[in-house]
Amino acid sequence: MSALLIVIYIVFVSLGLPDSLFGVAWPVVHTDFGIDQSFASVYSIITGICTGGVSFVAGKMLRKFGTAKVTFFSTLLTVVALFGMSLSPNIVVMMFFAVVLGYGAGAIDTGLNNFISLHYEARHMNWLHCCWGLGVTISPLIMSNFLTGETGSWRNGYRVVALLQLAIATVILFSIKKWDKVENSIKDAQSEETAASAKLIDLLKIKGVIPSILSMGLYCSMEFSLGTWGATYAVNVFSIAPDEAAKWVSLYFGGIMLGRVIAGFASMKLNDKALIKCGIITAFVGIIIFALPLGKLSLAGFLLIGIGFGPIFPSILHSVPERFGITYSADLTGYHMGGAYGIGFAVQLIYGYTASATTFKITPFVLLALCLGVFVANEAALKLTKKK
Repeated sequence: MSALLIVIYIVFVSLGLPDSLFGVAWPVVHTDFGIDQSFASVYSIITGICTGGVSFVAGKMLRKFGTAKVTFFSTLLTVVALFGMSLSPNIVVMMFFAVVLGYGAGAIDTGLNNFISLHYEARHMNWLHCCWGLGVTISPLIMSNFLTGETGSWRNGYRVVALLQLAIATVILFSIKKWDKVENSIKDAQSEETAASAKLIDLLKIKGVIPSILSMGLYCSMEFSLGTWGATYAVNVFSIAPDEAAKWVSLYFGGIMLGRVIAGFASMKLNDKALIKCGIITAFVGIIIFALPLGKLSLAGFLLIGIGFGPIFPSILHSVPERFGITYSADLTGYHMGGAYGIGFAVQLIYGYTASATTFKITPFVLLALCLGVFVANEAALKLTKKK
């Protein structure tokens, strides 16, 4: 494995570190700030808008500055955001730093996924997203340690993760030349002049783009809802302590990580299309377990849902250049990311307020509907992009 690929694996860990912090800390944070628990959806929609907004313009930034510089600067933004959130005296200041976090995350996500889909095989896309799973699995474990005991503080959990992000930003800084060398090797195959003149509406008219984006959006709706509200669901429905709920959510993110390890090996025999279908079916079975009246044992469905989720996101992204060509791959990857975040956070917002106003027991049934939606949208995208 090349030195650059090792660095990219490390960077994917950093991409996941901030993503699961808020959800597991929220049962304590909303009490500290005197905010209703449903406000978590406001935080999520803020970060979603910022992340998605940056994704839509990331293609131009990546062409102008290169993936390495954009990733380095964006990682520094996440460091500032996490430290700022740890020092926030109230929810207003925390939301300001949520904006900063969203801007940083969006550019990293688009740049890395486009870079991998262009330069590396499907197995690396899955294993790299597995490293994202490692990041989101570590974060709840870090935070749960600071939620336990009288001296525990969610603020310290944010600070520890911020320091880890800073260390990873340093690694990126010292590897910029390696990134640029690989990236320059494909510039001859892309027409920068043509790509720069592309308009959003023109790219959305390409057959299969809209249902492909929709399939990612509905998938993200499931992933975000469980990531943000999974701990709150466990606390409200099963009356367990926040630190125990955080461990259940960690099992979910661990399942995503395991699913991507398995998918990486499976991709040597299966293509992206097959991996996506296998993931959807596995997740559906996990949601069924989640819905069964097994008491707290139904939370074991977290693991199987995570395993099923594993290959879906990376496989859709890895298929973008194959489905739609490499000329606009950076733009289309950004549109997939932006559209997915927009749809995902909008659905999560509606779900969060609805569940808070009624009951979190609706969660498994919402997930089942979304899972079926992913299948239908992905099949439509495949049909429209099928080569004759």
